[in-house]
Amino acid sequence: MKLIFISGPSGSGKTTLSKKIIGKIKNGIILSTDNYYKTGLISTFLSNFVESYFDKSISFNLKLFKKDFNFILKNGISIKERSYNFEKKSINILLNKTNNINFLIIEGIFAKEFSNTIHNQNFSFLELKINKNECMNRVIKRDSKERGKERKQAEDDFLKSWNIYYEKLKNKKINNNANEITITKKTNIDQILKKLFE
Repeated sequence: MKLIFISGPSGSGKTTLSKKIIGKIKNGIILSTDNYYKTGLISTFLSNFVESYFDKSISFNLKLFKKDFNFILKNGISIKERSYNFEKKSINILLNKTNNINFLIIEGIFAKEFSNTIHNQNFSFLELKINKNECMNRVIKRDSKERGKERKQAEDDFLKSWNIYYEKLKNKKINNNANEITITKKTNIDQILKKLFE
């Protein structure tokens, strides 16, 4: 199974790129780290009192993510999709079986951290580096529409998340098994896809 990790700060286009790749291939599936935030009373409490909670590793349910990741890797199938509801702080589960998975895309702000746990397996690592203001504008639109945030709050939250993303990853190097590719606004995505699937 071919593994593709897609990382980048909030609003950099990780989900859009993931969907574009899935649209070009057969037998692929996306695992988004955004759908694996912790739930329950403790998570609800922490999200109200810990600044930028959803940008920090303490919010990420690594155990659950690894369980789904390992199941897909081992069996080549997926039997469910998870979707995180930010307003209710809960995960919705949709039964949706996908067979014969040949490509597994892992995308999200925690993708880089998770890639460092992968050993003895080659994978492609795509790092999105997009202009800060462009990312912020995307996040403001998304957060007002999907997460019920006012513009000022969405802007403040984005600036904090940008700093957290780059601060926590500045000393982390990519696994030696990775084929690392940097994606900018000028990158020809079709050429990258051709390189990925040669």
